[in-house]
Amino acid sequence: MSEGIHTSHPAIVKRLKRAQGHLAAVLSMFEAQRPCVDLAQQLHAVESAISSAKRELIHDHIEHCLNDSAEGGSPDALAELKQLAKYL
Repeated sequence: MSEGIHTSHPAIVKRLKRAQGHLAAVLSMFEAQRPCVDLAQQLHAVESAISSAKRELIHDHIEHCLNDSAEGGSPDALAELKQLAKYL
């Protein structure tokens, strides 16, 4: 598998830190006994942010790492793509 930092990683980390902050806010909302509709809305936002970060990571990996492996004739590229596909 290809390892290392990609140019997209800092943006993904920023997105995940934002989601982490939203999740902390949701926990506070639970403690404050906020309405369930408000809680569900905020949890949806956290979930969406995490899904978006995951999608960006996978797309970046496919575009850069697997493309490079495929061009070099790496037999592992197809296996890695199949492994990643289960997370889409």
